[in-house]
Amino acid sequence: MKPIPLTPETEAVSRRVIWFEAPEEALADPIRFMSYALAAATHEDMKVLRRYVSDEDLRAVLDQAPPGIIDRRSWAYWNAKMGRYPAPPLPMRRFG
Repeated sequence: MKPIPLTPETEAVSRRVIWFEAPEEALADPIRFMSYALAAATHEDMKVLRRYVSDEDLRAVLDQAPPGIIDRRSWAYWNAKMGRYPAPPLPMRRFG
């Protein structure tokens, strides 16, 4: 997935979606950032991000999402939006 540029709009979205990190740090890992966005971004936030993120990128996010970020409802919604129904299992943490 290509990087999401730091612009005034993406900075504002980043501050809302990953409020606990600096926007530069949050946007540095687009898969992780978009995983948080799929769970927490508003419709207006997603309109901004979709200028930089294609359907192919969203599928990559769903394929590589870190465990524990995307909730069940968001997981089902975004997988359905990407033509994946039923949704595959949520990413799981693995120990050992």
